[in-house]
Amino acid sequence: MEDLFEAARPRLLSLAHRICGSHHDAEDVVQATWLRLRSVDPAELTNPDGWLTTTATRLCLDLLRSRRRRGELPLLAADLPADQLTADEEFLRREDVSRALLVLLGELSPRQRVAYVLHDLFAVPFDQVAAVLDTAPASAKKLASRARRSLAEAEPPEHVSGDFAVIDAFLAAARGGDIARLVTLMAPDAVRSADVRLLPTGTPAEVRGATAVANETRSFADRISVAVPLLVAGAPSAVIAPGGHPWALVRFGLRDGLVTRIDITPWVSPASGL
Repeated sequence: MEDLFEAARPRLLSLAHRICGSHHDAEDVVQATWLRLRSVDPAELTNPDGWLTTTATRLCLDLLRSRRRRGELPLLAADLPADQLTADEEFLRREDVSRALLVLLGELSPRQRVAYVLHDLFAVPFDQVAAVLDTAPASAKKLASRARRSLAEAEPPEHVSGDFAVIDAFLAAARGGDIARLVTLMAPDAVRSADVRLLPTGTPAEVRGATAVANETRSFADRISVAVPLLVAGAPSAVIAPGGHPWALVRFGLRDGLVTRIDITPWVSPASGL
């Protein structure tokens, strides 16, 4: 039983992480799955992988529902201890998980999230997804379809162009510390405005001028490194999401292919409009 579980552990951890959105919670779910497995008669396990997947997923679903009842869905970066954010960021990078996908999954209902992750990411057949969700296969398909549609509406187009291309180039230059490139991507009178709660003490809420805004990005390299472009309320934007947890929304004003304004506000869900 232990060998069976250890062989399945990496997959269960990846599955639980994408559903729960937290490495810490995923570890707890996998450990709880192991404890339940120890109480099962091996002779009754006709499909061990299916049993492990179903058990772990139902534990994840219980956790998501519990969070929602407490108003804690999705997990926001501002609500998490620094050590947990660090662990989540390390796991996200190690597993090469899409930061944008984790942000978007957090906007789905628990049932949509489970249906999408199980079927679209882990190739679990819809009859098994339906069993996990205690519903009919047709209903499970609808949940996954709605999730897929919601994700598609917020993801940048596969081939970036127009405003998204400008935002992509801006973020790339900021990550690389290319100040000269940043200046060329902004209008000379560009303005950066931010909620003071998101800024270090003493940092002005507003900075004016392309050169000043570009130079300031050096002070926020750690935040820029965890920013991803997304469509928010239909507008090309970016979300700062350490460990895959949304923290701040960055809205861009653009004119004639140049950034004219950058507004940074705390992430609020579900009013984000994704």
